[in-house]
Amino acid sequence: MAIAVRTALVGGGATGIGHATAGQLALSGHRVVITGRRADALESAAAGLRASTGGDVHWLAGDMTDPVSAEMVAEEAERRHGSVDVLVLNAGGPPPGRILEIDDQQWQSAFGLLLLGPLRLARLALPRMAARGFGRVVFVTSTAVRQPQPDLALSVVLRSAVTAAAKLLAREFAADGVTVNCVAPGPTATGRREQILTARAAATGRTYADLDAEDVASVPAGRAGDPAEIGATVAFLASAATSYVNGTVLTVDGGRTETI
Repeated sequence: MAIAVRTALVGGGATGIGHATAGQLALSGHRVVITGRRADALESAAAGLRASTGGDVHWLAGDMTDPVSAEMVAEEAERRHGSVDVLVLNAGGPPPGRILEIDDQQWQSAFGLLLLGPLRLARLALPRMAARGFGRVVFVTSTAVRQPQPDLALSVVLRSAVTAAAKLLAREFAADGVTVNCVAPGPTATGRREQILTARAAATGRTYADLDAEDVASVPAGRAGDPAEIGATVAFLASAATSYVNGTVLTVDGGRTETI
């Protein structure tokens, strides 16, 4: 008897960790739908993923901070592919900044991007997953939640809220075969890391190279992570093998986080 292909909807799938996660899910046999705001970038990324993985990769443009757009993406993914079995809630990081430097508009914008948008998609997807008896939801957060970094205040505060929300969601449909977990990346070789280090260089007058070396020196593994390593962790949590892993945070940071 053939096993039905499961469909994964991946936020921020055009670049960075989202793109790498889409690739890992495609390699593990999922049908993948990447989403984000820019249709041109998504179309190009989907084509690249099909070429590199040989997988079944599609795209849908939408803005998760807009309720109408988010619902359209969720509904269209189900209409085209029959179900959304895996939901990867990944959003680009907000601008760096210290806690008292951030104005109200920046808080509101980041709140919609990091918390309201992902919760909106989860609210649409989880009951349907439960009705089918299988679902995997993975929030991509940050190790800054466990070891706060002063110049990443938006990420620290709001991704802490996301982590708490994921813990609550993990209880809702666990008996129906649905799990909800977080993956918390540490330093990862993406455009986002370059943005953070560039902002630190501008704020401190130090060179990018010095800050890069200092950042890597804080990682026992001695390097920044590869986005594919984060993607592989998400793909693991998306698998049927993790049916008893629920409500946890899986840290992927080369050993940098110091808390037990």
